[in-house]
Amino acid sequence: MANTRKDANHLRDFERSLPMELLKARESAMARFRPMLRDHGLTEQQWRVIRALAALDQINASELARRSFLLAPSLTRILQYLEAEKLVKRSSDANDQRRAVFSLTAKGKKLFARVAPDSETLYIKIEQEFGADKLGLLYELLAEFYQTIAAEEETNISSAAAR
Repeated sequence: MANTRKDANHLRDFERSLPMELLKARESAMARFRPMLRDHGLTEQQWRVIRALAALDQINASELARRSFLLAPSLTRILQYLEAEKLVKRSSDANDQRRAVFSLTAKGKKLFARVAPDSETLYIKIEQEFGADKLGLLYELLAEFYQTIAAEEETNISSAAAR
């Protein structure tokens, strides 16, 4: 059995650490998606941006970075590439002309429409292998975990800012 001792002198087993378990799960899922994305000429980060944009009419860069879990410098490079490929367009925010908003172009929407069925096929295969109920539970637990940890992090940031 793995070492899961929690005293101050011992760390839990490396393979059973939460970050490692989450990374292993992410990598096993992405190993399914990367070849499909590569077949469409996309990286996983580009696809995250396109998916986020497909869900909204337009979005500013800060919100897009938050939704796609990309750091601003990476997002900037990805948006520049997607703009150069005519998949994304930049325009001024109607409420604040200094602020840029982004949206998918017609070409970007067509690409999304081509990739989405292949992506959904992979989701169906994963659901069949892992089990629909277990996958649903996993989604619920991950969302609850994220909300709990994010709320704690917000509390810590607010407390530090108040000091």
